[in-house]
Amino acid sequence: GATLSLWQLQILHECLHGSMLGANTALHKKWHRTILFFGSMPSAFGYWLYLRFGHLSHHRSLGAHSLNDAFTSPSMDLSDGDVLFVNHRMNMTGDAGPQISIGGRDGSTQTTVTMAIGRSGFSFWKRGRSVRNALIFAASFLLERCLLIVNDVVVAITGRNYFFSKKPDDFHRHCALYARVAVAVRVGLMTISKSWNPLLFLILSETLWSLPPHPACAMFVTNHGCDEDHNPTSSTYSGKWYSVLTLGTNYHCEHHDFPTMPLHKLGQVRKIVGDKWYKTTSDDDLGRVMKKAFGEPDFYACMDVGVKEIDKAAV
Repeated sequence: GATLSLWQLQILHECLHGSMLGANTALHKKWHRTILFFGSMPSAFGYWLYLRFGHLSHHRSLGAHSLNDAFTSPSMDLSDGDVLFVNHRMNMTGDAGPQISIGGRDGSTQTTVTMAIGRSGFSFWKRGRSVRNALIFAASFLLERCLLIVNDVVVAITGRNYFFSKKPDDFHRHCALYARVAVAVRVGLMTISKSWNPLLFLILSETLWSLPPHPACAMFVTNHGCDEDHNPTSSTYSGKWYSVLTLGTNYHCEHHDFPTMPLHKLGQVRKIVGDKWYKTTSDDDLGRVMKKAFGEPDFYACMDVGVKEIDKAAV
């Protein structure tokens, strides 16, 4: 189920970039958002919000925005949408978010509360303790995903996503429509089965591929670190069958270099370009990759480049 959920994300991702229907074609412009909407279902929390408002802006603004920017920006997009995920497992600069104001009425003092589950969990990480850190990551990630399901119900009822209070009304209109249909589908599945099992299956399917020991976790937690040459994107090469398992998402550096290239052709890029730009071997040890990512967390997308060492320590 987890692997199929990853494939669902990757196929929708192909649709978003135009690799499925043809970039900038009339067919793509007419149908890609409809495919994103209905193709994201059934879902527990789903991929629609990120793909619709956060992924293309991620390509434009990789590493240029803080977590709080995703919530406070008045634009339709989420700035760099990947900050919604990496905040659980990587060092970051800038303010955390979302920040919720409480009080301030009837003369009371207004208090700002930061509701960043991922950053709160990350604060308990210990360098060199990969197993401990992986368990904390799994706990914070699963907790946040479950709370997002509850938030979907709130959005469906009220018509607004209060975590993004500064977004325009059109943003909330889209979110409300998706939440109402998605919640109806979930309730329908649970009614038919007369159990909570469909919801549990969806929750686990949409999270477990991101967590160890699932092999796809290796590429998920390392695709935007920062190497010695200050490259903010990397790929994971562990053989042909690994590429099949991840449906090409392991070729992440190639995808950022050629975002409209179909997934089945990404693996050919490094063979053509050679080792000047890409690693040409396919011997990445997935266990070691995950151990390093959780034991020695990197800064997201070279956010620390240009930051003074004294400031970096504070971050």
